[in-house]
Amino acid sequence: MRKKLRRIPRAILLLFRTYLVAGIIAIIPIWVTWLLIEFLFRLLSSRGAPVVHELALQIAPHAPGMARWLEQPWFQSLLAVTLMIAGLASLGWLTTRVAGQRLLTWFDSLVERIPVVKMVYGGVKQLLNSLQARPDGVQRVVLIDFPSSEMKTVGLVTRTFVDADTGRKLAAVYVPTTPNPTSGYLEIVPVERITSTSWTVDEAMNFIISGGTVAPAVMNFDRSVPAASSEQVPSSQVHDADDVL
Repeated sequence: MRKKLRRIPRAILLLFRTYLVAGIIAIIPIWVTWLLIEFLFRLLSSRGAPVVHELALQIAPHAPGMARWLEQPWFQSLLAVTLMIAGLASLGWLTTRVAGQRLLTWFDSLVERIPVVKMVYGGVKQLLNSLQARPDGVQRVVLIDFPSSEMKTVGLVTRTFVDADTGRKLAAVYVPTTPNPTSGYLEIVPVERITSTSWTVDEAMNFIISGGTVAPAVMNFDRSVPAASSEQVPSSQVHDADDVL
């Protein structure tokens, strides 16, 4: 009887540790998601708050009650985020129009004249443009041999090019790290050593961030899928969507 009584504290401690670990595992994805949402909310709110404050000052003489609402911190943050999201959507709509594209071209030429800024702006824009177009000869999401020929890792093809001496086709593959895909390394891999997959970029990112726990049920490990030709989403499709709306 005494032995059983002595085991009770140990059993309670074991259960507590088990539940504690289960709780930590359950809270981590919620916590990370909350941090991301909070970061985006604070970022958009801080950018839109001056606009809301100026709006409150303008309407205060005519509608003091509404101005007081606008000066409330929670309402100001909510309205600021709404205005920023609407502004970003409007900017996206404008860039699909001829006038917006001309304005964007003018802005690009202006930035190109600023020595330091043009390096950062141009590099980011080239990266985004390369991710919008499919690379020639391979899919976007691929597998490369790492750290041995019997093991593979997931990578994203950013571009393809040709060896100057042999004419061999090569690919620049960005390999994100788990669980933070913003850090990683760049590999130059011969195209014939790449295994093209049918995964989308979203599926690959979910796979990497989750440590492999979130992924499609199948993977092209041994044989590549047929590679699609390089293409971009034509602007006519955007106009068609606008016509439907």
